[in-house]
Amino acid sequence: MSEGKKNTMKTTVLCFIVLAVLAGFASDAIAGAGNRGGTSGASELLIPVGARDIALGGSTIATTRDIEALYWNPAAVAHMRSSASVYVSHMSYIADIGINYGAVAANFEGFGVLSLSLKSLDVGEILVTTTTDPDGTGKTFSPQFFTVGLTYSRLLNDRIAVGLTSKIISERMGDVSAAGVAFDIGVTYDNLASVDGLSMGVAVKNVGPSMTFDGTGLLTAATVEAQHRPAGLYQVQAAPFELPSAIEFGIGYKRGIDDANTVLLSGAFQSNNFSDDEYRLGMEYSYQDMFFVRGGYNFAQQETDERQFLFGPAFGAGVKYALGNTDITVDYAYRSVDVFDANHVFSVKLGF
Repeated sequence: MSEGKKNTMKTTVLCFIVLAVLAGFASDAIAGAGNRGGTSGASELLIPVGARDIALGGSTIATTRDIEALYWNPAAVAHMRSSASVYVSHMSYIADIGINYGAVAANFEGFGVLSLSLKSLDVGEILVTTTTDPDGTGKTFSPQFFTVGLTYSRLLNDRIAVGLTSKIISERMGDVSAAGVAFDIGVTYDNLASVDGLSMGVAVKNVGPSMTFDGTGLLTAATVEAQHRPAGLYQVQAAPFELPSAIEFGIGYKRGIDDANTVLLSGAFQSNNFSDDEYRLGMEYSYQDMFFVRGGYNFAQQETDERQFLFGPAFGAGVKYALGNTDITVDYAYRSVDVFDANHVFSVKLGF
């Protein structure tokens, strides 16, 4: 057997070992899936980012690429062609919440790709209310939610890529706050079964310890019965909450119609401990790798009629233009939402 084939077999075996580890992590992620909605915290971790992938219905676990893959599958960042990349995105989310996201990545030859990302929520001002002033005290506060991620991605060979993201989570609402850590791990496998254009991806997301709120906002004035002491402040112990861990499987197929036209088909399945299982489909048409039109759809396998899946079809478009040594990509996505206004997503990517 040639040395090249031996190396390919070794990396393939390693890939399947990683997949087995992912399956082990997933055992906790899918436990109780579909019947624990509302019991997990840090739900901002589930808010997607990036116009391209949202326009494809979030089906891109196997087909996402470059710096925009950080949220979807950290392994796919290893396919970044440029030496460095900058990415910014904004989404008008439900209830007038703004989702801001930014990332930078550097490709080190022979080592891999290092990336840094930041996602924050712009909730706006909220009135402070109390039991005696249910209509507001006249004061306001602004909740602060942000997640910082550090990602390492690497190509094991021309087919297999792996990636790991460590995240710091911070939540603050008035005088209470919580902080935690979480990890994402992913694998992509291109040209699956030696079929050109066929890809597979697996990602386990938001695996980490529980978080607990703390702060002066949990102090309450009370007296202790049968004790001869004046009223004092006592700390309320908040219950810990689990992270919305999830496992996602994806498959995709990219085929060139001719030298100028290409079609990409993608599908994904997500199971998590935060909501019902989801199925996702997407299609992208590109012309000369410069103009893109996209569409996607995702739906949930709901066990009861009490829970409503909010999100419907998504559509989008993008354009890529080379300006000197810089590649500029601008994408837009529209995602329909029940009850609330539709989501609008704008993204800009610079590759150097």
